[in-house]
Amino acid sequence: MKVSYHGHSVVQIQTNGKTILIDPFITGNTLTDLKVEEIKPDVIILSHGHGDHVGDTVELAKKHDTLVIASHELATYLSWQGVKTHAMHIGGAYQFDFGKVKLTQAFHGSSYITENQEIIYCGMPAGILFMNEGKTVYHAGDTALFSDMKLIGERHSIDLAFLPIGDNFTMGPEDAAYAAKLLQAKVIVPIHFNTFPPIKQDPTKFIELLEAKNGIVLESGETVEL
Repeated sequence: MKVSYHGHSVVQIQTNGKTILIDPFITGNTLTDLKVEEIKPDVIILSHGHGDHVGDTVELAKKHDTLVIASHELATYLSWQGVKTHAMHIGGAYQFDFGKVKLTQAFHGSSYITENQEIIYCGMPAGILFMNEGKTVYHAGDTALFSDMKLIGERHSIDLAFLPIGDNFTMGPEDAAYAAKLLQAKVIVPIHFNTFPPIKQDPTKFIELLEAKNGIVLESGETVEL
């Protein structure tokens, strides 16, 4: 399994000949190395409905007949736009032919804001557990620190965890470091930082806060092989 980071919260997983994209915010993401016209995801998994996470999902899904996995409300909304979806919800898991997906809780918001100044509710936000080839990847989505991260770590042997550190909208570095302690993942990677001024952070300082000294900073396009 190859797992790569592509700026903001964009994560790509390649496993058994399939390409899975998590939160494909590409257009408008100045930190990504990806180009919409060059990527062909087989699957997209969304943590929640905010624009900097849904990103280019509709365009990519329609162009490549991509399956989109999301919470029930967000999946329903996207299906109305002609996207092929699989709806899930927090605590639920499903075994797909490309791997097992389980949604965890996350403390954040989830909505789509239209050009007409309407806010469309997109269900509860989620974290994502992806399991295949005997490995487990955890993408926390956008979230605050919460104590049940300890349960997530106890219930799942996490090989690689992506945690937001930007503060303002999510956990900051200190809370994310404590989250890492609760999760007990083998490797921790910071995400959701430096894309916008309110979430400016130095990821190396976050790595220094980790008690287990098990963090790495991935530049956009860099890969971890599990």
